[in-house]
Amino acid sequence: MAIKDRSRLDDHYSRKARQNGYPARSVFKLEEMDRKYRLFRLGQRILDLGCAPGGWSLYAAQKVGPEGLVLGLDLKPPALKGEPHLFFLAADLLADSPGLVEPQGPFDLVLSDLAPATCGRKEVDQARSLALVQAAWVWAEALLKPGGHFLYKIFQSPEGEEFNRSLMEKFNKFELLKPQATRSGSREIFGLGLSFKPKIGEN
Repeated sequence: MAIKDRSRLDDHYSRKARQNGYPARSVFKLEEMDRKYRLFRLGQRILDLGCAPGGWSLYAAQKVGPEGLVLGLDLKPPALKGEPHLFFLAADLLADSPGLVEPQGPFDLVLSDLAPATCGRKEVDQARSLALVQAAWVWAEALLKPGGHFLYKIFQSPEGEEFNRSLMEKFNKFELLKPQATRSGSREIFGLGLSFKPKIGEN
């Protein structure tokens, strides 16, 4: 697809997000991955790490229905009016402990659309992204129920590839994904671990 056409696609997703009441276009990345892998079911408990501006949490709440639960965490949670089973909590994933939300778990699906504050230096941005996803995995590993799923964003790098490989043995299936709604030129990619395999005696 030509760059000019890709720019139009970017604008299309942004307009569509506004029209559908979502705070950001990133929701369509989640929607695409959900269509392919059927990540959500009614009644699930979902943990959304780095949830601001809240589009993923809103989508998840709509998919799991009132019998489910969606808990979004961020340094500054979004001020959104959502479903009654959608909650936001202020938390620092790098400093706080998963025990903070353990009473609400275990979770069927842990989401992480975390992205660092970028500086434009590729190596620095990649390292910051890796640090965030490593923190997200600490939370996911502690809070996922057996058979649960982990979906995360990471900037592509050799160290990121090593991290991805390290998760393959933790799940029955592992995929790397690049949704169509991803902005042109972005180095982000999504890792999806399906059916968590905790160690014997855990969870």
